[in-house]
Amino acid sequence: MQYRKIGDSDLRVSEISLGCWTLGGLNWVNGVPNGWENVDEAEAIAAINFAIDQGVNHFDNADVYGNGRAERLLAKALGTRNKEVIIATKVGYFAGTAAHAYEPQHIRHQLEQSLVNLKREYVDIYYFHNANFGNNDMYLDDAVAMMYRLKDEGKLRVLGLSARSDAEFARFIPKIKPTVLQGQASILNDHFVREENPVWNLMKERNMSFVAFSPLEQGLLLNKYRYDRRPDFKEGDHRKRSPRFDPKNLIRLKPKMEKLVARFGNDTKELARIALQYLLFQEVVAAVIPGFRNQAQVINNLAGADQPLTRAEIAFIRATFND
Repeated sequence: MQYRKIGDSDLRVSEISLGCWTLGGLNWVNGVPNGWENVDEAEAIAAINFAIDQGVNHFDNADVYGNGRAERLLAKALGTRNKEVIIATKVGYFAGTAAHAYEPQHIRHQLEQSLVNLKREYVDIYYFHNANFGNNDMYLDDAVAMMYRLKDEGKLRVLGLSARSDAEFARFIPKIKPTVLQGQASILNDHFVREENPVWNLMKERNMSFVAFSPLEQGLLLNKYRYDRRPDFKEGDHRKRSPRFDPKNLIRLKPKMEKLVARFGNDTKELARIALQYLLFQEVVAAVIPGFRNQAQVINNLAGADQPLTRAEIAFIRATFND
């Protein structure tokens, strides 16, 4: 396993790390499904410890993943290995009794609760989970001030920002001054980490790193679903109504995946390698954080570690998916 530095911090994370959203199981926030089908707790615990044995040292979590359940399950799995790994968590989608998730006191409350859940005195990386700072960014200044106060108190080591668009990153990076950015990136959507993108330039200028979530497009890049109908997900699983699984999108994806499979084969481990190493080819990417439910999925995620793509393979993938 190779490791990469997070910006100008002293954190070095495994190139292939793991995202913990799935550990939260079925969940709703304000009536909106935001979870995944429930995991088997014993299988998840075994998967986490197997991953550490293989060199994974970075787990990405959030307060909203199962409303704390994912953080607690991660801590249970880690046990005495808790301090061996780098843990990231986030605030921003669960407002609780606050008027807004970025009210300063709510940020403090959520971090303190995350520390209880994770059985830690600090988190290594703490993200603003989104770029919604209220009408006219009314919570921005106080939210940023609170984050830096918590850092000064030793409750977080590195500040991060997760956002959905170039405009959001460009707007808030100068004010927040994060060390690491997080965003959705994959073969299907790699604009954040391409050299021609303004966010790439910002990362280079400010010595920031990028952590990519959904690098496997929630399994779509593993050729595991039918292309003529939406998969049958349970209520409380956000994928049930996700545009990603709209049959129109699946049909458009089919010929591209057929070309990928024709070139690289249909083995799940190889397709995972192609998807993850495509992103790791980009120099600003510190880590990819595919999700997992069990040890078998972790094995698939890690199978391609230390097996980078060639420039010719990168060119083929870009030509296949660039539209």
